[in-house]
Amino acid sequence: MPELSINPGVELRNAELELHHFRLRVAIASGFVLVLFALLAARFFYLQVIRHEQLQTLAEANRISIVPVVPNRGIIVDRNGVVLAHNYSAYTLEIQPGGIEDLERLIDELATVVEIGPRDRRRFKRLLEESKGIGSLPIRTRLSDEEIARFAVNRYRFPGVEINARLFRQYPQGELFSHVVGHIGRINQREVDQLEAEGLIANYRGTDYIGKTGLEQSYERFLHGTTGVEEVEVDSGGRAVRTLSRTPPVSGNNLVLKLDARLQEVAYNAFGDRRGALVAIEPSTGGVLAFVSQPGFDPNLFVDGIDPQNWNELNSSPDRPLLNRALSGTYPPGSTFKPYMALAALTYGKRTPQQTINDPGYFNFGGHVFHDSRPGGQGLVDMYKSIVTSSDTYYYMLANDMGIDAIAKFMGQFGFGARTGIDVTGEAVGVLPSQEWKMRRFKQKWFAGETISIGIGQGYNAYTPLQLAAAIATLANDGVMFRPHIVDYVEDIRTRERNAVEPRPLRTLDLKPEHLSVVKQALVGVNKEGTGARAFSGARYVSAGKTGTAQVIGVKPGEKYVESRVQEHLRDHALFIAYAPADEPRIALAVLVENAGFGARAAAPVARKVLDFYLLGKVPEPVKRAKEEDDASGG
Repeated sequence: MPELSINPGVELRNAELELHHFRLRVAIASGFVLVLFALLAARFFYLQVIRHEQLQTLAEANRISIVPVVPNRGIIVDRNGVVLAHNYSAYTLEIQPGGIEDLERLIDELATVVEIGPRDRRRFKRLLEESKGIGSLPIRTRLSDEEIARFAVNRYRFPGVEINARLFRQYPQGELFSHVVGHIGRINQREVDQLEAEGLIANYRGTDYIGKTGLEQSYERFLHGTTGVEEVEVDSGGRAVRTLSRTPPVSGNNLVLKLDARLQEVAYNAFGDRRGALVAIEPSTGGVLAFVSQPGFDPNLFVDGIDPQNWNELNSSPDRPLLNRALSGTYPPGSTFKPYMALAALTYGKRTPQQTINDPGYFNFGGHVFHDSRPGGQGLVDMYKSIVTSSDTYYYMLANDMGIDAIAKFMGQFGFGARTGIDVTGEAVGVLPSQEWKMRRFKQKWFAGETISIGIGQGYNAYTPLQLAAAIATLANDGVMFRPHIVDYVEDIRTRERNAVEPRPLRTLDLKPEHLSVVKQALVGVNKEGTGARAFSGARYVSAGKTGTAQVIGVKPGEKYVESRVQEHLRDHALFIAYAPADEPRIALAVLVENAGFGARAAAPVARKVLDFYLLGKVPEPVKRAKEEDDASGG
């Protein structure tokens, strides 16, 4: 029997040990799986229970889009219901600049589908610079149905481009009310910051426009309205599926003005091609009946965003159409200052109505000769004659006797050199000179010789046409001064409730009736037999007025001012203040005609046309350019 041999290199398997190792591996793997399931269960618990509400809100936010609904802006009408500003809806082609690599190429391709002109491109470029590419910007407005259809077919080619329905502002009266009604424009970053600081930014979500000038700006909070909200369900592509809920917007309130559109048109046209301003006020209430700055501009240019070409034309024009002359322009008042000087003299006891001076045609002060507008003078002049014939010498002497601070104190009561508080932004202060003013402004003391020209409304004197109108309205109203206001009442669009802008008397001047009577009689005399007589010849009512001529440049000693030898923009300004009827004033006004010479020749005829229309309903004939003839009637 053969022997069994055992190979020492072969190891016998240990079944028990292998089974133990296998079970150990299974246990470890099972434990690992259990740990993973435990972690997954914990994560599910965290997401489904602990963060349930938060995640549900986020999911709803992805499914539901909150869309602001812009309210209709309130309309603006005159006292007779003539519409000065209203809204209309139209479709706009808008581009979201962010994320578009080649914007110019995109616009070129868009132009093959929808007409995009050079003006549209210039305006878009300007908007892009102002907005710094934030938000959607219009490249074309007021699309036709055909253009909308063409773009809808080609929409897939233009990511970042949409057609949106927008409300647009329109000013049907054009330049006639451009300065007083103002205009809206796209909100800029400075205005956004201001709205945030005032806590109003939430009400402007989705709003692209805000009031920029005039009543559109000063009554912005009333006109804007309350923004509404829509909850819209959207799909994964961000497209609206259905509207879930809607809180409608509340339209802005309407403004009803004291202004008369027909009177405004008459006043505006009365200037012809001359630059100037006119403010007409109802003395007993302060309501503004007409507010003209000529020339104006088309405010509709600003609604979509004005293009650079039109912007440059408006800014570079020598006529400065963007300047609100009635509110922000300041001018020497010339001889329209004299009635107040006379009233001051009576109040301070410096003159009596009967007291006369000898007017040789000049006044010599310290070796300096101040010339009268009438060479040779007017002989004996009392207070009545000094106003009716506009004697400069009388007021040179009076100013010297009164002194600058007494003049400033009295004139300040009439609102000279101070804002009137009118309900439109941008009012200039003007300059009522005094010793304190000069020291503050120039760090120099006042010299007595500077007072002389102040007496005839020259020198440092500088006031707005609005201030001149408010002052003559106060005089006409026997010293009771009202705050000028353009808005008559604000109408609630829902309830039709009228919130009236009540007449607010600012102060009552301490003036003696007998003193007022002297000055008022002289003002009537101006239009009957004085410097305003030619302009008011044949009038069917009795009016009171005062002409004025204000120097733009001084005349060297020994030289004579000859209008035809002076460049047009350096010629004297023409002014006129008036009220009528003289016994029961219903209207007071101030007229300024820039560089037009004598007030009697250029400004008084403008006032006559306005008064004729307001008091008699007389529509003036089309204005023709006045003959450039010399008028020796003085201020």
